[in-house]
Amino acid sequence: MLRHPFWSVGFRPLFVLACVAGLVLPLWWSLIFTGAAPPAPTFVASSLQWHVHEMFYGFGWALLGGFLLTASKNWVGVRGWHGGALLFLFAAWIVDRVAMSFGAGWPPALFWPASLIFQTALVAMLMHTLLQQKVRGGASDNYFFWIALPLSLPAKILIVQGDWYLLGWSMSLALFRIAFLLMLERTQVQFMRHAFQLEILRDPRLDFPIKWLAVALVFAEFLPAPLTGALEFALAGLLLWRFAFWHPAKALSRLDVGIMYLGYLMIAAQLLISGIGRFAELAWVGTVAVHVFTVGVFGLIGPAMIVRISKGHTGRNVVFERADKAVLWIMIAGFVARVVAPQLHPAGYMMFLHLAATCWLVAFGILLWRTLPFLLAPRVDGMGH
Repeated sequence: MLRHPFWSVGFRPLFVLACVAGLVLPLWWSLIFTGAAPPAPTFVASSLQWHVHEMFYGFGWALLGGFLLTASKNWVGVRGWHGGALLFLFAAWIVDRVAMSFGAGWPPALFWPASLIFQTALVAMLMHTLLQQKVRGGASDNYFFWIALPLSLPAKILIVQGDWYLLGWSMSLALFRIAFLLMLERTQVQFMRHAFQLEILRDPRLDFPIKWLAVALVFAEFLPAPLTGALEFALAGLLLWRFAFWHPAKALSRLDVGIMYLGYLMIAAQLLISGIGRFAELAWVGTVAVHVFTVGVFGLIGPAMIVRISKGHTGRNVVFERADKAVLWIMIAGFVARVVAPQLHPAGYMMFLHLAATCWLVAFGILLWRTLPFLLAPRVDGMGH
């Protein structure tokens, strides 16, 4: 069993879990929020805390973990985690979901180990790989992961603590921001070379201030609101300045590349919206800012990442076929339904929430149907992993 291709590299089991989470979690939340289904009395925290936690640490870390387990072994030049380690991680993710959804009556000595086992194991695996780093090429800034990965553990814990919930989700969003910025810097260079034979701007004088500002914003809730807002505006400005030199017109002419650019823009948009909220008390800012990130970054970049890696790392040509493109368009529609449409027609908020959840259900259903055969089969080029 452990020699099955499914357990040969991290993206295979974790992308399956990400697709399952994308199918189930938004729909379940929309039914709870709109009153179509009652909140489960077994949730360990409020239904809102459960939703935030599960989108970050159920869906988000299955997605990001699959990418990082696969990419980090290539950055460092090692075999990477496989076999029993991935089976353990797969089981630990399930245990975490059970604990969060059904662990209300569990004693702390049972709940906390069950809830933390997946994140602790994933962070330990990634840190073990990255600490073998030989500084080379684009991997020389891996130390940003050494900063961000351990902080995901206290951020996760804080989300389910009533008095510290806001700090937990703020830290979690900021840590994902760091990871996505690092990922986009590295992958977009390759995508633009392959698609258009173009080089995008990579200048340490710009790239490193971007990353250090992103690190500073992990601690945004500890800073005075005006300072945090200024930092968010500064980071958004640098991102948009760099974006102008990344050939956006070319990238946006192709859906498979342009979707990554849209996700990049959503990072900047979230920063701008959040920054506005630091200077003006506007009721809509908080929920819009967080959903611009979760739906606009997770939701747009995530499926494209799954398609690319599931094909490329199983020896197939990375070509977005009609069904793959349909997934991306459905997720764009889901973003419009969840973030844009309620601002234009607030009375339809509940309807738009259901529509957005349905988009996730359909898109990740298609994605799982499309990629599962690749993930279960050996590489078509005969390579082992």
